[in-house]
Amino acid sequence: MTPQIATILGLVIMFIAATALPINMGAVAFALAFVIGGVWVGLQGKEVLAGFPGDLFLTLVGITYLFAIAQKNGTVDLLVHWAVRGRIVAIPWVMFVITGLLTTFGALGPAAVAIIGPVALRFAKQYRINPLMIGLLVIHGAQGGGFSPISVYGGITNKVVEKAGLDVAEMAVFLTSLGFNLMMAIICFCAFGGLKLMRRQELSLADAHYVPMADDRASTRPVAIEGHGSLVAAGGGRLPANPRALDAVALTPDRLITLGGLLGLGIAALVYNLNVGLVSITVAVALALIWPNAQKGAVDYIGTGVSHIGMPLLGALLLCYVGGIVSAFASSAAVLGATIPLAVPFLMQGQLGAAGVICALAVSSTIVDVSPFSTNGALVVASAAKGERDALFRRFLVYSGLVVLLGPLVAWLLLVVPSWL
Repeated sequence: MTPQIATILGLVIMFIAATALPINMGAVAFALAFVIGGVWVGLQGKEVLAGFPGDLFLTLVGITYLFAIAQKNGTVDLLVHWAVRGRIVAIPWVMFVITGLLTTFGALGPAAVAIIGPVALRFAKQYRINPLMIGLLVIHGAQGGGFSPISVYGGITNKVVEKAGLDVAEMAVFLTSLGFNLMMAIICFCAFGGLKLMRRQELSLADAHYVPMADDRASTRPVAIEGHGSLVAAGGGRLPANPRALDAVALTPDRLITLGGLLGLGIAALVYNLNVGLVSITVAVALALIWPNAQKGAVDYIGTGVSHIGMPLLGALLLCYVGGIVSAFASSAAVLGATIPLAVPFLMQGQLGAAGVICALAVSSTIVDVSPFSTNGALVVASAAKGERDALFRRFLVYSGLVVLLGPLVAWLLLVVPSWL
């Protein structure tokens, strides 16, 4: 067996094992890298480890650590409550924006969904908002910000593109993904009750009630709208005044410093081009020191085959569908790292715009993360009330099936065929 074939089989085994079994894809990838690299390729252990993306790992650890602290000390809830300000119709869009900001500043999509999803589903229950709609906006928000230059998906995509010698602007990928996910969010909002939400008549205080979620056993801190007295919602609806809730989302010293740390992370990464992972770990460690309790809690081979199709447009479409279908069940980060290099051979022919193809692959591989079999979709379904999970799972399944079927095609038609990128 040639090294190329062995590597291809390794990728297939990795995706199947991580999809069918409750095992971490990264752990499988490490094991296969040492087995295939040592047996078929003849690499030493140090040579295998040399291919490990240390910067990306550092970013994942730092960002996850920082936002875990921000979630535990209430900073994320504070941002949500500030943004809503009593307007019921704004709740789904605030969830979209907040998750988008989290991933824009480096949080991994599933981490952002895990932070905001339970809050969003609670609001949906309290104020009679379609849980499918608000859950989809949470996921599309996370994917919309997922390709910023300092994000994990953006880092993977940009490094693969740079290594391949392709000329693709980082912001082009980011803005394309953001625009595509915003379009999907608008469609979801209009199709699943958003228009009715805008026309909602005045609500009494009794209409909005405290709804405990599954994780309330671990924390008694309620999620309710912050304000001074009762807040007036859009269309005359009023959100409840709750003394405990008002206290829960107050601007405390730890939340103020956390907000400053998040702002500093953005400035350091975007203005001064400092390493996101190192900055985020530094900020997180500083917060943990000040408040210790806050932290408790074979691609070239296939690519040549694709380029031999002789029809670059068809090859791009097939890659979009491969990325979309596999990503619906497996890690989008892993899929991006495996599919983008496959496009390099026919991009080198110069018949297609590199930026358009890369953007289409990025969108196709992440737009399908609404699938209940993916981490993002599963997190939202798990955040729903126990009696609603089965129905919400089926609705997510139908919607994600349509996205997997049509999403890559639409991305290909809009971004690759016109050759405007």
